[in-house]
Amino acid sequence: MPKDIIHIKSISEYHKRNGLGKPQHPLVSVINFADIAYPAGGASQVTHGFYCIALKHLTAGKMKYGQQEYDFDGGILAFVAPHQVMRVELGIRQRLEHSGYLLIFHPDFLWGTPLAKKIKQYDFFGYHLKEALHLSDKEENMLVSIFQNINQEYNSSIEPYSQGHIITQIALLLSYSERFYHRQFITRKKSNHSVLEKLEDLLNDFFKGDNLSSNGLLTVKNISKQLNLSPNYLSKLLKTLTGKSTQEFIHEKLIQLAKEKLSTTELSVNEIAYGLGFEHPQSFSKLFKKKTQLTPLEFRKTFN
Repeated sequence: MPKDIIHIKSISEYHKRNGLGKPQHPLVSVINFADIAYPAGGASQVTHGFYCIALKHLTAGKMKYGQQEYDFDGGILAFVAPHQVMRVELGIRQRLEHSGYLLIFHPDFLWGTPLAKKIKQYDFFGYHLKEALHLSDKEENMLVSIFQNINQEYNSSIEPYSQGHIITQIALLLSYSERFYHRQFITRKKSNHSVLEKLEDLLNDFFKGDNLSSNGLLTVKNISKQLNLSPNYLSKLLKTLTGKSTQEFIHEKLIQLAKEKLSTTELSVNEIAYGLGFEHPQSFSKLFKKKTQLTPLEFRKTFN
């Protein structure tokens, strides 16, 4: 594993490193993956100072996002935000071979437009590569046409009007991607229900433990790591399938346990709060009332 991370700050630097020649614009570029020649053998970790959206088929080589490996064996759409770590790993005699388009654009390209703010709301820029969007043929054709529209504007002489057209197409691409992800959460039933089952098991095992007071509260980050998913992907998946986020799942389990202890034991509210992992009993009481419209003591009185 490489010790150092390569930081590619600009579009021009990316072009130079990959032998692509000078870009048409310093803040945006559309690249055909067939034109990128990765050297065989070795591994590298890379971050970029710009957004990357890749529509690709990978026929050789494996790519990693952090510690997550993904073997691209079909048409997918993947997103990487600025400064996220990507890892490319190839065998000694293996070359990375893929086809499709890569759209890269610097945050400054969006400056002064509504998309500059809205783009931060798209959770899929924080997903792992293995959580990439799997496209149907119809969806892929729709997105390819958008990439081609952007490429046509990019290869024209870029001026204020063409920049606006490119940003409009990027916004359309992101809107379709959000829509297609929603479809993926619903249609990939087997793997998604497996996630729900594992989540329930993790929550049950955690709250059955004897060290809740010393372990502290269960966090979204911790449970996502145990499920081998990114926090954003897990919450969006759960929200689509059940209407609840990961945090709401955790809170629901906490309230169930709290109700059980309040109704069947004589433990004080403070003891119950500490026993569930809360550092401050006031935080427990506030959450309990928010979820039940009753304070813990008011709830206990209903059983007396």
